[in-house]
Amino acid sequence: MTLRIDRRSLLLTGTLGLGALAIPGFALAQTLATGFTHSVASGEPGPDTMLLWSRYVPASGGPVKVRAEISKTADFARIVSGGEQITGPWRDHTLKITVEGLEPGTRYFYRFVAPDGSFSPVGETRTLPTGNVGKYGIAVFSCSNMPFGFFNAYGHAATRADIDLWVHLGDYLYEYAKGGYAPADGAVDNRWPEPATEMIHLADYRLRYASYRSDPDLQELHRVKPMLVQMDDHESANNSREMSAQNNQPGEADWNDRKAAAMQAFKEWMPVSETPWGSYDIGGLATLFRTESRLLYRSDEPELGAILRSADAQKALIEFRDGALQDPARTMLGTEQEAWLGHALKKSVRAGQKWQVVGFGTIMGKQRMPEQAGDWLRPDASAGTRAYVQSGVMASKLGLPSDLDNWGGFPAARARFLKSAQAAGANLLVLCGDSHNAWAFDLGQDGKPAGVEFAGHSVTSPGYEKSVAVDPRIVAAGLVAANPELKWCDTSRRGYMALTLTPEKASNDWVMMDTITERSLKASVGHTATVARGRNVMA
Repeated sequence: MTLRIDRRSLLLTGTLGLGALAIPGFALAQTLATGFTHSVASGEPGPDTMLLWSRYVPASGGPVKVRAEISKTADFARIVSGGEQITGPWRDHTLKITVEGLEPGTRYFYRFVAPDGSFSPVGETRTLPTGNVGKYGIAVFSCSNMPFGFFNAYGHAATRADIDLWVHLGDYLYEYAKGGYAPADGAVDNRWPEPATEMIHLADYRLRYASYRSDPDLQELHRVKPMLVQMDDHESANNSREMSAQNNQPGEADWNDRKAAAMQAFKEWMPVSETPWGSYDIGGLATLFRTESRLLYRSDEPELGAILRSADAQKALIEFRDGALQDPARTMLGTEQEAWLGHALKKSVRAGQKWQVVGFGTIMGKQRMPEQAGDWLRPDASAGTRAYVQSGVMASKLGLPSDLDNWGGFPAARARFLKSAQAAGANLLVLCGDSHNAWAFDLGQDGKPAGVEFAGHSVTSPGYEKSVAVDPRIVAAGLVAANPELKWCDTSRRGYMALTLTPEKASNDWVMMDTITERSLKASVGHTATVARGRNVMA
């Protein structure tokens, strides 16, 4: 059966703009203008708390009070906790209720109850454990572009019993207008999200979330396990930062207004708290850190193309490399968050946590473009793609990173973070997304190991394979040879990461889906990387 999304089934007028309706289940392909429209979700787990999410639209379209119930059994014979919230069009009819009094490391069932007695779908969730934990599984996702294919990675992960927690590191959706960033021959299975225009205003962002949250595999992922979520750039606009975004074009919107709309819709539609960062102890096994590295504090950065358009491009690159690039005031996290993270790493180590796991939106490992990269391109590669590769090669020859949007564009901030991890004595695992490709880096600072980075490939967004004609193994070998910190990569397949933590070892699988152009849960492990506690380098 094909999932169809159309404007008539999604549109509902609210007092602050457009609300959104959706398909509640893949097998029930019918539109509902009222009721529980987008299943359920949970997030921000604690040992005795959980944030529960749903969306309920009453027939009146106005305010309504909805109740949450949570139980240890699927029949809800005994309600152990719950809460109530009044929702309405001012928050796009979404619900977020944090329930308390739960037991650590325990599986729970939850549901929402409307005033008319109707129930939401039943969700499942699990609190964080306390004490000694022998094993814990985390699945890591990023970069889910609906037109490029099915969210098979979500569906595959949702069936796994060995995963305890989902982590989504951004690009949960994309902002572009229909056809703006999509396959040249049209969306796979006509998977065009609404609105057809680029999302700029609050109504646009809400409607785009409604479209994405209609996907059956994404709904099931949210329904069965809790999720920790971070924003990257496409939840607002490509290459976003505190002051601007590459894809916020002149005349589209004031950036502060657009950013505020994006953040409001994100907080409405996702199972997230109001705090921009946080830490989560997984018993005595690990501390997981959620960060904000996009919209609130990230310094502006020039595009390589802009530097190369100078009259003397090489001179301009050298001046940038030795000057503005090194400015210690350039920041990803801001001084407050940097200080918090440094202290939190020390606190985690002092508490005896075996691992310190930090999620970022963009890659931290040093990346340079091999000189032969231009030879990898397809004969019909666009002028823009060729220019991007050429600029990366030129920058890399001069010792510059090939991408200024990731941590390579913030070397002083990168050094500060890695030094803080070294000073804390952390067993550092960095997780990130954004690039669409799969990477494994040994991170070093001042000639000493600082940690390991597992960088995830995309759920559907295309990687290098979209533009290259050569065997992906040639691309991978060339990239590894050109980048000393890079130990392995895959630039051609889509999927997700599955990280398994034990007291003495961290093991990360890059799970590769067989296809995203058909709905299929067939997958295999493309690579596994391990690191022993106390080493901070891969085995």
